[in-house]
Amino acid sequence: MKLEIVTPEATLFSGNVTSVAVPGIDGEFQMLDNHAPIVSLLGKGNVKIYGDVKIDKAYASKFSKGDNGVTLLPINSGTVEMNNNKVIVLAD
Repeated sequence: MKLEIVTPEATLFSGNVTSVAVPGIDGEFQMLDNHAPIVSLLGKGNVKIYGDVKIDKAYASKFSKGDNGVTLLPINSGTVEMNNNKVIVLAD
C-alpha cells in the first residue's frame, strides 16, 4: 500500500509500505493492505511504519528505528485518511 506523511513544512515520506500504525485519539490502530476506508484524528505518539522504508536524507533525523526494524516518526497531532489502498498522514 502507498503511504504519504505530510507536515506543514514538507512531505516527509512517500512510498510503499507493508502496514502503518498510528496514534488515534482513542488509541493506536494499524492499517494493512486493502484496509476499509477511514478518516481519523491523531493524538500524540509515534507513527509506526512497517516494510522496507527508504527515508530521504533531508528528513532522516525526524525518524528513528524501533524494535523489529519498524520505522518511527513522533507526532503531536494530525489526521489520517485511508482510501483506495493509500494512506495519507497529515502530521504536526
